[in-house]
Amino acid sequence: MIVKVVPHDPSWEEMYRAESPVIAHILKDILVDIHHIGSTAVKGLSAKPIIDIMPVVTDITLVDRYDAAFEALGYECMGEFGIPGRRYLRKGGDTRTHQVHIFEKSNLWDIRRHLAVRDYLRAHPKTATEYGQLKVALADKFPDDIKGYCDGKDSFVKRLEQDALRWYQVNHGKYASRPVQPS
Repeated sequence: MIVKVVPHDPSWEEMYRAESPVIAHILKDILVDIHHIGSTAVKGLSAKPIIDIMPVVTDITLVDRYDAAFEALGYECMGEFGIPGRRYLRKGGDTRTHQVHIFEKSNLWDIRRHLAVRDYLRAHPKTATEYGQLKVALADKFPDDIKGYCDGKDSFVKRLEQDALRWYQVNHGKYASRPVQPS
């Protein structure tokens, strides 16, 4: 996969708004909610131009029943793909356009973790700018090495996630079953 990070594009929100009802239609019987997550959901943040969508469903074990419908739309169904309790789908092959991360509504930890990071970056433009600059530098350094790119972001992302979770807990007065670790 070629690693390409570009300046924020307002059409990313439109791409989410176009794809989310299609996903919602497929999952309609089990869908609880659907969210635009990831860097493309944060105005002003440089990102890989891949729209991350997070549907929340009543029962994760029922999602596999919809694989054929997703495949008909060009999605590749990847199962948990490294995160227990998730279903991961991607669209576009090497020129990926969308990634879908489906979680069960009882999986508060993973749902709120994704929402906390998104909302934290929206509320903290300085951190979003730093993150965007890091991603641009890493994409320049590792244009053909997604692992190198991800490894380069790892410590920043872990720190960002912890800050976001603490911020989310304070601002929303709740969190999931796992405690936020002090840094």
